[in-house]
Amino acid sequence: MMPAMTLPLEHPMLSALVDDLALRGWSQQALFLPAELTRELATECLRRSAEGELSPAGIGRGLGQEVRETIRGDQTQWLEAGEAPSCDQYLAVMDSLRLAINRGLFLGLEDFECHFALYPPGAFYRRHLDRFRDDDRRMVSAVLYLNEHWQHGQGGELRLFLDEHEVLDVPPVAGSLVVFLSGQVPHEVLPTHCERLSLTGWFRRRGNEPF
Repeated sequence: MMPAMTLPLEHPMLSALVDDLALRGWSQQALFLPAELTRELATECLRRSAEGELSPAGIGRGLGQEVRETIRGDQTQWLEAGEAPSCDQYLAVMDSLRLAINRGLFLGLEDFECHFALYPPGAFYRRHLDRFRDDDRRMVSAVLYLNEHWQHGQGGELRLFLDEHEVLDVPPVAGSLVVFLSGQVPHEVLPTHCERLSLTGWFRRRGNEPF
């Protein structure tokens, strides 16, 4: 088992992520995690899939949530602390990023939620925003890719719609992390031609719902 992994708030990679978010609302960092940890996370995702623990993802939330494969076709399972050492390592690193974002951007991020996402061949996710109309807690989206042998032409790119004229396609290469402002950057997952693995999550602030 690897020792607990956290990053100092002054780490250059965290600083670059925060600076990018402040300047343009998104950031991409290649090799965000050590290759060993990335492989362990991929193995954990595949293990959960093989054991039937991943479920078809829905759209909407609460009682209004429904599975619509014409909109999204991934299978997911949420991460909880204490389930696997590799997952706990990842959650610790992302908490370091949460603290760095708060220090640099004063967003008041209180927690981080994330799930494994497995896209089987042919699956996609249509253009959307990562914030519900009745829930403004999600502030920053974060996607870590786990596809060690991804090659050009296999599809599954994350397409970010940065403005009316600029589109960025991010290949789902293992170890690459993409973060962006949840309520401001529309995006989609292009159809994948092979199995596509990721960890998709959101840094959240306190909501405006009554207690």
